[in-house]
Formats: sequence, structure tokens, C-alpha cells
Amino acid sequence: MFGLDGYEIQLIPAHDGGRNVVYTCEKEGSNSKILRIAFLPDRSREDFLGEVEYIRYLFEHGGSVSNVISSRKGNLLEEINYNNNTLFICLFEKAKGKMLVESNYRYREGVPITEYYYNCGKVLGKMHQISKGYMPVRRRYSFFDKYNAEYIDKLIPGSLSLLKEKLVELLKTLEGLDRNQENFGMIHFDYNDGNYSIDFDTGQITVYDFDNSCFGWYMFDLASLWTHGVGWIQFEPDAGKRKKFMDDYFETVLAGYRSETKIENSMLDKLPLFIKVTLMENIVDAFEVMQNTGEEPDCDEELSYLIKCLEDDIPYKGFFHEIYSCKETFEYEKRDI
Repeated sequence: MFGLDGYEIQLIPAHDGGRNVVYTCEKEGSNSKILRIAFLPDRSREDFLGEVEYIRYLFEHGGSVSNVISSRKGNLLEEINYNNNTLFICLFEKAKGKMLVESNYRYREGVPITEYYYNCGKVLGKMHQISKGYMPVRRRYSFFDKYNAEYIDKLIPGSLSLLKEKLVELLKTLEGLDRNQENFGMIHFDYNDGNYSIDFDTGQITVYDFDNSCFGWYMFDLASLWTHGVGWIQFEPDAGKRKKFMDDYFETVLAGYRSETKIENSMLDKLPLFIKVTLMENIVDAFEVMQNTGEEPDCDEELSYLIKCLEDDIPYKGFFHEIYSCKETFEYEKRDI
């Protein structure tokens, strides 16, 4: 289907909650590629087409993303029916460079880490700017198609009634927000250092894994960048120093972001709100993984921490609050359901 004869094809080990089977495809004298096979019945053909058409649009308009490669038939998506299951198959260019975790979170030698913070914002700002002109052929789902009171009630166990109440309250607040072209459009929805590679020669970031992309507030992706930035200072015992670092970090991210697109101060003021939304997404994802794997609902220390922050209205993921411990980062006492 994709002309991969002669390529060495190797499985990439799956991560917890992974929804695809992914392979690297290497061949001397050719660009490396990534083959993705989706097998779960939770997404339709239209969902996948909406994703890959968006990726192709970003690439063609200058977004720093791993381009999707058409099959020999000229399709962005191919299907195979096997044992009464439909497998959806896509091929992507492999992003140049490597993930930060592969360099043990050491950035480019001799270059300040602030370059990386700035570039994270800049690449995201470019994608959002392109999204502002995006008119989809196949439309991906919108935030409220998934995150709504009915779904929350069905997914979250009844014993967590306060959490349910707080999540519904959060959704009501979001429903009252403006959804104009400047602040609401196609977003990545999982923008973090596990989903892009860095060219360590130039610092260029290339983004991939648009599996969760949907229509939402651009501010959500920025809040995700904030929550992943805490990793650089999470072992600092002084909350004041953590706060100062995060202010400086996010200011640099925003400088990069604003070099590519505009964002209203009224939306930036809602950063604490959207950090709450990232916690909701993490909690929903955790319960979905349990549901999909048939596990009994269980709150480990990390999930209990997120739930505690939402139930007690603790802002900024508790990072500046007494709940936070730099020795047991983002953990709280395990609770029974």
C-alpha cells in the first residue's frame, strides 16, 4: 500500500493507555517513516480523515509537523478488514531529531534552555495561526462533543460525587466562554515533549501525534505547556522560587507564541481555569483507560492528587500550595472508590 518494500520495520514499544500500534520504517538512502495502525473501535473513518487532513493542511501552510504520506493509491488513510475488525493505517514522515527524554532532558550544548521554551511557544503559535484559517472537509469533533455532563456522569464512579459536581461546574463555566475565530479552533490537545522531536543541531521542533486533536480553545494548548513546564522546577522546595520560575518560563513561552499569532489578554487571564481543564482531561483519560482495559476503577496517588485539586478548588495544579511535596511530586494519599 505504501511502497515499504526493503524497509526495516520495527515496533515502537507502546505506552500505558496507547491506542495504536506504531512502527519505525528505516531504509538506507531514504527518509525514515512512521507507520501507525489503529485497531480500537472508538474512532471512525471520518475521525481519522479529519485528523490526517488537518495535519496535511498544517504542513502545507508552514506548520512544523510530521507530514502524512499518501498511499500508492493517493489516499491519506487506508483500511484493512481482518477478522471482522477494521484497521486504519497511516504513514508519516519521521520527525527529525529526538525527544527530550532521549537526551535525559539535556538541551543543546552551549545554548540556553530559554531557547527551547521560546520555540515551544513559537511552534504552537504558528499551528494556532494556521488553524484560524482552517475550513475542514471532514470536521473533527468539538470539545463539548466529548466533555459534557452526561459523559462525565457515565464515566466517573458514583462514589466520587463531589468530583462529578466540580467537573459539571467547570463545564458550565466553559460553556459561557466566547468561541470566536481568534480563540477557538482546531488544537493539538496533547501538546507536550512526548509528542514532538527536537533537531539538536538547530533547535527546531517537529510536532506529531494529533490523535486527540479537536476543536477547542487555543488557551487549552497553552495551559498544557504551562503544566508540562513544572517538570523543570518540580524538586525545588521553595514555593516562591517555583512561582518565580513558572512566571519567567511562561513569559518566554508567550513571547515565542506571540511572534506567530495574537492572543487576547482576557484569554490569558483564564490560565488558571484552563489548567483546571487540563486536570479534567487527565482524570477523564485515566478513567477511560481503566474502562478500555477492563480494570476495576482505582485511584492511585497521582490520580488522587488531581482529584483533590479539583474538589478543593486548588489552583495551578497545586504547585504553589501546601498540598504539593517536592519529594513526592503530584501525589496524594490513595483513595478507595
